[in-house]
Amino acid sequence: MGRSALLLINRDKPEAEQAASLVRGLIERHGTLVGEAEAEVGDGQPASKDPPDLLVTLGGDGTLLLQARRFIESPTPLLGVNLGRLGFLAEYDLVSLQRHAERLFGGGEIETRGVLVIDLAVQRAGAIVHQDVAINELVITAGPPFRMVDLALTIDGHEGPSIGGDGLIVSTPTGSTAHNVSAGGPILEPHVDAMVITPIAAHSLSFRPIVVDGAAEIAIDALRTNDANSAGTTLVADGQRQVRLLTGDRVIARRRAQPVRFVTNPDSNYWHTLIDKMRWAESPRWRPQG
Repeated sequence: MGRSALLLINRDKPEAEQAASLVRGLIERHGTLVGEAEAEVGDGQPASKDPPDLLVTLGGDGTLLLQARRFIESPTPLLGVNLGRLGFLAEYDLVSLQRHAERLFGGGEIETRGVLVIDLAVQRAGAIVHQDVAINELVITAGPPFRMVDLALTIDGHEGPSIGGDGLIVSTPTGSTAHNVSAGGPILEPHVDAMVITPIAAHSLSFRPIVVDGAAEIAIDALRTNDANSAGTTLVADGQRQVRLLTGDRVIARRRAQPVRFVTNPDSNYWHTLIDKMRWAESPRWRPQG
């Protein structure tokens, strides 16, 4: 008996309609298509009497992240089919999906990996005013009028340093190749149970990124923030959800009890992906002047 699948389509991709037709056919040939839905922003989930065996996302890494957040309470694993540029998290493309369709949708053995998720909360005057999750990272960004902000760091109740600069990133291993690496943070292998704390343009010669245990509780106190009429210092989760931070706010981040699960591609290798798609350790290339 085949697997049941819910197809989640990002129709902003130019090739989405043609790709959806192909993927729809693969699911129906080997398993059961229980429904289709737009890969929309928001928390609403498509109505379904019984949870499917797979959530199939059609788009790219951003689409996969968005749907992982959307179905964060569901134990159903997500299978990402990449129509975007990178495809670092969405491990399948249309060619590899066709190659493995019988196994994936027909009920054969599949491999999944658990992905660490950060539960985060914003406290203001002792009350929680915002709660969210982050699968890649949470970012505190200085915002307009772009003056330096001051943040105080506490790890497992132990007071750490105060940070002056443009903000701070708390990243999961999955997100370590995203904003974190752009800000000079380390790359973590996906199965490492840890989080990375990386400053953004710290006003210090000695503040370096730090890797902490995945079970650690991280607290960030906003000692000084920026304020503008329509914007200011902002907490951003996965580049998709935003909330303003005020001076005196505290952000608390800890590992969520249940990870999300992504279906892995047996043809994919993490280290090869780093080299092929992230150009890890690639030497500078000389280009002749034309």
